[in-house]
Amino acid sequence: MSQGSMAIMILLVSFLVMIFLRFPIAYAVALSSLFCLLYQGLPLTTICQQMVKGISSFSLMAVPFFITMGVLMGSGGISEKLIALANACVGWMTGGMAMVNIVASYFFGGISGSASADTASLGSILIPMMVDQGYDDDFSTAVTITSSCEGLLVPPSHNMVIYAMSAGGISVGSLFLAGYLPGALLAVSLMIGSYIISKKRHYPKGDKFSLKNLGKQFLVSFWALAAVIIVVVGVVGGWFTATESAAIAVIYSLIVSVFIYKGLDWKGVWKVLDQCVDTLSIVLILISTSSIFGYCLTTLHVPDLAAKAIIGLTDNPYILALLLNLILLLLGCIMDMAPIILIATPILLPIATSIGINPIQFGIMMILNCGIGLLTPPVGAVLFIGSAVGKVKMERVVKATLPFYLCMIAVLLLLTFVPEISMLLPNLFN
Repeated sequence: MSQGSMAIMILLVSFLVMIFLRFPIAYAVALSSLFCLLYQGLPLTTICQQMVKGISSFSLMAVPFFITMGVLMGSGGISEKLIALANACVGWMTGGMAMVNIVASYFFGGISGSASADTASLGSILIPMMVDQGYDDDFSTAVTITSSCEGLLVPPSHNMVIYAMSAGGISVGSLFLAGYLPGALLAVSLMIGSYIISKKRHYPKGDKFSLKNLGKQFLVSFWALAAVIIVVVGVVGGWFTATESAAIAVIYSLIVSVFIYKGLDWKGVWKVLDQCVDTLSIVLILISTSSIFGYCLTTLHVPDLAAKAIIGLTDNPYILALLLNLILLLLGCIMDMAPIILIATPILLPIATSIGINPIQFGIMMILNCGIGLLTPPVGAVLFIGSAVGKVKMERVVKATLPFYLCMIAVLLLLTFVPEISMLLPNLFN
């Protein structure tokens, strides 16, 4: 075995062993990279250089701002107003509260950009409300965690910024536009699944539809929804960069939460900022350590080797597309979202482009794959949060989620083989 092959073995095997031993992902990435560099006899100063290089990116500055914006809006009394708006839209349907949950996640996802934040914030309100109205607790939790993945697709999503950086600086604005229709398609598919189950279990309807009430709730929620408009329109229109739009959105969110909705006082703002620092430290450590791992992969030509190995299995583009999805789904079972994006993008994106998949379309596919991974054991963070918020055993939640997995897989296949779903808006506005 050559020195390069042995270095690859050390890098990947040590990483997988530490993952299965439940090491924190940042430690697993950093230590496996350290072992690989030591074996090759490279200077350890490379670690520091690559860590600094990994987070020295202007576009990456948008990530802390988007996270801060989401936490400010999520803590500022926005959840209740978005739930009321969703109820005015779809609460009249059979299984109305399930529909409200799904639509509210679409609205809230456009503000927080985080499935975990969506589950924790909306779930703590909606799951008890659904149970009180006669819905099963496992079904209520399953609807909450699956609909939370809409927030990963609906802009502004900080994961899209991370993908854009990992993919070599593709347009963040185009990614933002590409997420709207897939997010809506995911919402519709989950609503269809919820409707079928609700009909079968005789779940109740809500109040009758009222156009007056819808208008009233829209006016109340307008200030929250405007944050998304500021970001997306500003970036797509070329008025400012993603980083600048995120900074403006933070100031806007602070004003709305403190002065308009009055869900936060200044003491609460400091607590929110403290929470943001905790989240950001985790994200930035992951990005910096993943940069070392990516450096090792690149110098050892792993992306090229992986591409040749996968393409060597078949030259059928449809089977290759399915293989890419399968790889991402399997990674989602053992890794969190940000590391998958950072590590897998340089390896899998060249394969995707070689079979005619646009990098923007692949980004949407990757984010949905990772979203499904957040709901799958053993590492599904959103699955654990939903189980804790709903006070339901994880095994019951997984069983109740099975029909919704099918809905999400159906959407994933549509996004894979019908590129127009992802590319319609980017092509229209660019």
